[in-house]
Amino acid sequence: MRVTATKLRQNLYRILDRVVETGETVEIVRKDKVLRIVLASPRKKMKRLVSRQDYLKCDPDDIVHMDWTDQWKP
Repeated sequence: MRVTATKLRQNLYRILDRVVETGETVEIVRKDKVLRIVLASPRKKMKRLVSRQDYLKCDPDDIVHMDWTDQWKP
């Protein structure tokens, strides 16, 4: 995300909260220079996963017991 110094000043706490929540780097443009706000210790990738419980349209056991041997070509 790239913002101007003015926009940063207007939304400082909102932008800082976004960096903390998402781990996204924010770039601030000031006098043709770019400054960055980054999270000192990045969040773990696994913590950012979103639960998608209704993704499968079938019983998960059906997938586990599928036979792929006729299509497997090692």
